[in-house]
Amino acid sequence: MNIGTTIRGYRLQKGMSQGDIEKRTGLLRCYLSRVENGHTVPSLETLQKIARALDLQLSEFFAEETIAKEMSGLNLGEDEIRFLTQVQRYSAHLSESDRRLLLAMVRKFAQTTLT
Repeated sequence: MNIGTTIRGYRLQKGMSQGDIEKRTGLLRCYLSRVENGHTVPSLETLQKIARALDLQLSEFFAEETIAKEMSGLNLGEDEIRFLTQVQRYSAHLSESDRRLLLAMVRKFAQTTLT
C-alpha cells in the first residue's frame, strides 16, 4: 500500500489541488508532492492534517482497497460505506456465532435505514 497514491486518489476524487491542501493544512505543496509520489512517508500527525483537509477520517487512508472497490458500484453514501468497512474489519476477529449475530444486526439496520 502506498499512502501517497491513496492521498492523491482521494484528493482528485474531491476535485482538489495540492495547493488547496496546502492552504488547509499549512503543509508545503512540494512536500505534498513528495508524499504523493512516495518519496516521503508522513507522520500520523501529518496524515491527520491531510485527512481533515480532505474531510476524511484518518482510518479511511488505511481502508481495504478491495472493499472500497466492491462498494463503489453500490448506491451507498459515505457514512454507509464507512460503517460497512468498519463492520467488515471488526468482524474478522469474531467467532462464527458472533459474526452471524452481527450480520443479522447489520441486515436489520440496513432494512430500517434504506427503506
